[in-house]
Amino acid sequence: MFDLPEIATDDEINEFFNNISDNVKRIRQDKNLSQLEVALSIGQKSSGFYANAENYSHGKHFNLVHLFKIAKLFQCDIKDFFKPFREQKTEN
Repeated sequence: MFDLPEIATDDEINEFFNNISDNVKRIRQDKNLSQLEVALSIGQKSSGFYANAENYSHGKHFNLVHLFKIAKLFQCDIKDFFKPFREQKTEN
């Protein structure tokens, strides 16, 4: 019916989510927080979902509310989660 262009490939989407997960994990480790501490702080009942989202396993990923809460907990700018990993390394 419509001939719509492909906006993003599955690989691009996976790379996007992996980048966010990698940044969240790196910042969490820099803050010396456990996955369980972060999970409970953002309203999760256990670390299971959080661990899967942080590792982008089983198709689990953070939504905007999760990222908003995590940024507040980490006292960082939410945009830090979206920066390419190489950009993060050159800023430090």
